[in-house]
Amino acid sequence: MQPAFYDRPVLQVARELIGCVVTHGECSGVIVETEAYHDSEPACHAFVGLTPRTATLFGPPGLAYVYISYGVHVMLNTVCEHEGVGAAVLIRALEPLTGLDVMASRRGMPVERERTLCSGPGKLTQALGISLADNRCELAQGPVVVSARPAGWETPPISTGIRIGITRAVELPWRFCVTGSRYLSAPVRQPPAGPPVSPGVAGATT
Repeated sequence: MQPAFYDRPVLQVARELIGCVVTHGECSGVIVETEAYHDSEPACHAFVGLTPRTATLFGPPGLAYVYISYGVHVMLNTVCEHEGVGAAVLIRALEPLTGLDVMASRRGMPVERERTLCSGPGKLTQALGISLADNRCELAQGPVVVSARPAGWETPPISTGIRIGITRAVELPWRFCVTGSRYLSAPVRQPPAGPPVSPGVAGATT
């Protein structure tokens, strides 16, 4: 996917990444779950402004933003919107495509449990061998590559829910999942009743 794909509102990109393919080396998987983050809301790292840690988020669209969560889990994000805006999509889960034996070895589990190989943001980076060294790589060129939806994934059914694993801006329905997928990190949870909220709109922060 070229940088122009990411140079759009982060919610649109988060939805349209569903069904696309992430590849790293010989391993790949179809994106079945994403979450959007924007500097207008406090769950986003960029909410604090430009710092050495968030510099990648404010960079040009189409970069990988890779960071470590809680000192343990590596997280893969795609930088979105135009340069100077802190926005990204967290890749939360994949349906494995290729390199399942390698993924299973990295995860220390039998390949027969392929449903859980990439069923979480930390699991998928471990399975694909993605590390902090991949931060700021161009997703159109690699080594982490995101490519268009393959045959059979042109129009995946998509469900929307609230983001998980956060404590701020928890009401925003900015999580997107393949409806009925068995590869998700957790069931989809619906947001509280009320109008949807977009980045930069009053009410997007708490």
